[in-house]
Amino acid sequence: MSEHRISLIVNGRERELWVDAQQSLLEVLRTEGGATEVKLGCGEGVCGTCAVLLDGEPVNACLVFAVQADGASITTVRGLAPEGELHPLQKAFLEHAGSQCGFCTPGMILTAHWYLERHPEAGREEIRAALAGNLCRCTGYTKILDAVEAYRDACQEAHIGS
Repeated sequence: MSEHRISLIVNGRERELWVDAQQSLLEVLRTEGGATEVKLGCGEGVCGTCAVLLDGEPVNACLVFAVQADGASITTVRGLAPEGELHPLQKAFLEHAGSQCGFCTPGMILTAHWYLERHPEAGREEIRAALAGNLCRCTGYTKILDAVEAYRDACQEAHIGS
């Protein structure tokens, strides 16, 4: 197996890493990048647990080879807010009990954040459809949708008030 040197920007911090050509971005982020908030779920790209933003677009990190991400900017849920703080969407998840075990929560939050940035007036059914690739085994989705809608509403109120 051959190793390749890659450069990533993970949550705003530049990283130079040596990776095996067959290592997934998920594996590299967790083992070499210290991003343990990115979880391994199915390993087949169907659960969304390992979702990250790759150059601003959501991807399942288990399906991307790390070498494919060379030169890219990666955002995990930890990178949404300044270190030591929670992003308002994370706060909405807490306030509305949008996570129980928390395993799916990073992927849910990143996907919801990405979607609402592009569709700030999305309705509940549109949000539900946008999150369809993120599986949760605990909440039944109602509280997740409540949290995302509360965040959307707060963003709209803040924008109107500006």
